[in-house]
Amino acid sequence: MQKAMVTISPETAHNLKLTSAEIANIWTNYQNDTMAICTLSSFLQHVDDPDIRSVVELSLKQSRMHIEKLEAFFTKDHLPIPVGFSEKYDLNIEAPRLFTDDFYLFYVENIGKLGAVAYTLALSNSARPDMCQYYTECLSESAQLLNKAMETMLKKGTFIRSPYIPEYKEVEFVKKESYIQGLLGGHRPLNVLDMTNIYFNLIQNQLGRTLLMGFSQVARSQQVRDYLVRGRNIADKHVEIFGSTLSKEYLPSASTWDVLPTASKIAPVSDKIMMFHVSMLNSAGIGHYGQSLGLGPRRDLGAIYVRLMMEIMAYADDGADIMIDNGWMEQPPQAVDRDKLAKG
Repeated sequence: MQKAMVTISPETAHNLKLTSAEIANIWTNYQNDTMAICTLSSFLQHVDDPDIRSVVELSLKQSRMHIEKLEAFFTKDHLPIPVGFSEKYDLNIEAPRLFTDDFYLFYVENIGKLGAVAYTLALSNSARPDMCQYYTECLSESAQLLNKAMETMLKKGTFIRSPYIPEYKEVEFVKKESYIQGLLGGHRPLNVLDMTNIYFNLIQNQLGRTLLMGFSQVARSQQVRDYLVRGRNIADKHVEIFGSTLSKEYLPSASTWDVLPTASKIAPVSDKIMMFHVSMLNSAGIGHYGQSLGLGPRRDLGAIYVRLMMEIMAYADDGADIMIDNGWMEQPPQAVDRDKLAKG
């Protein structure tokens, strides 16, 4: 006997409760976009280059639009709006310039990459039509922002390209197990997948190194300053490791990001935002190292990614302790503690 098909009208679909994944998506996005609004607003106080100002303004405009839509989702589903970050408490609009215009552009382009990845994951984890529509729009906006940032960097001559390889003439298949070896003795040359992962991780660590260098000068808490200096040194070491990995294979390393922060000692944003930045970069770094580990079959590279990933995880744990001690870590929505309920 044929079963009747059940259809859900658009009106009914939009009234479905949000799943845990969808709540996680909008909760995380709210944190990220409120942080971005404060950070980008501080940038805009000191942008001289009109082309770079246009990119930063577009990024800020998108974040403000996102917050309006995210708050509407929380309200519609009768969920409390997260605290996130506030321009009133987390932004010092009168602070002098801490970073250069070129760094502002570098920041928007590379943080935009992380956003595009996050929106892709959010879309793949969404089921409710309005959620799917929202993240489809976010992906389109991210592409627009990334393209504009990249075009501007190319125009300014600041875009860092990944290494080139000689033109290859034929398709080959792996014939020996030595293709994945490399811990003992010789190893094969890096392939384009290896180079892509090394290049991406190198660039992200250059971003973290410069950002934390600037923040370590202006953080109000000595505990936070010390933590940021430690993170700066870790990022610098990882840049050196990835750069030397390319150099050992006679491949050009991506140009180092040598635009230093100013000598300002006044914080444009709160210590809470600085620590959130570090937490965000730690999470992204662990994820990228794990992905690189899965995609790169050469064992010596795998050993490097495991070692560096463990170092970031230890650093991230200490950062979480600082945020908890200062009351800066907002708790995500969680499931009910059934054991606690059962005990009355």
